[in-house]
Amino acid sequence: MKGEYEVSHGLILFGHGSRDPEWARPLREVAALIAAAPGAPLVELAFLEFLEPTLDQACDRLAASGVTRIAVVPMFIAQSGHVRRDLPERIEVARTRHPALRIDLAVAVGEDTRVQAVMAEVARAALAGQV
Repeated sequence: MKGEYEVSHGLILFGHGSRDPEWARPLREVAALIAAAPGAPLVELAFLEFLEPTLDQACDRLAASGVTRIAVVPMFIAQSGHVRRDLPERIEVARTRHPALRIDLAVAVGEDTRVQAVMAEVARAALAGQV
């Protein structure tokens, strides 16, 4: 056991992707915050399109590191069509490629009330000219 998470656990932050590589900067920053915490799981980014790594590539990396359980967190504001349709299809492909891996799909991060509270706080700060 390594801190709060077992060494065999991995986390994939899954984003849509963009033709502009700078678009992924906030996701890289979130991944770095997770990885810097004591007892952190292994963290990878993955993208639906335009950027790499893909979900398959991220799963390959984690599997090669000895991970046996992965949580895929859609870094989307809502349960969009991509999260409801495209991502589950890609996860099924990854499960077929790595049958020993347990791959769980979380809800879109924006569906979490804690994230919604922070978004509301940022919106109020914008109105107050603090952003």
